[in-house]
Amino acid sequence: MWIQKKFQLPAFRRGFHLVTDEIEQQIPELKDVSVGILHLFVQHTSASLTINENADPTVRSDMEAHFNKSVPENAPYYQHTYEGADDMPAHIKCSTLGCSLSVPISNGELALGIWQGIYLAEHRNHAGQRQIVATIQGE
Repeated sequence: MWIQKKFQLPAFRRGFHLVTDEIEQQIPELKDVSVGILHLFVQHTSASLTINENADPTVRSDMEAHFNKSVPENAPYYQHTYEGADDMPAHIKCSTLGCSLSVPISNGELALGIWQGIYLAEHRNHAGQRQIVATIQGE
């Protein structure tokens, strides 16, 4: 079986946001899959998807602080600057983390580890909703 659907995540402020629940709510078909893979793809070049700690919110703020330090705004060598100081760093962060994830599905649930959750990493200061393509392959 193959299922593919698009949905939007709401606009988030810049940072790392735990969105596992929002994703599961948008894909009720997961409950009908005994074994499979959910592939998620964010259709933007300034936001990322990643999996990390789902319990302690300081992990998310530490991730944001680390990426802001390692990929600063207004680096003198950036040429792509006409969309704002946060734009080129957002592209670099997106390429570093990636725009897609694959998560196993077992018995109608995402087979994430007990401390794992899906993050939307929003790299722009004033971004809008983010379009996600979800593809399920399974039985």
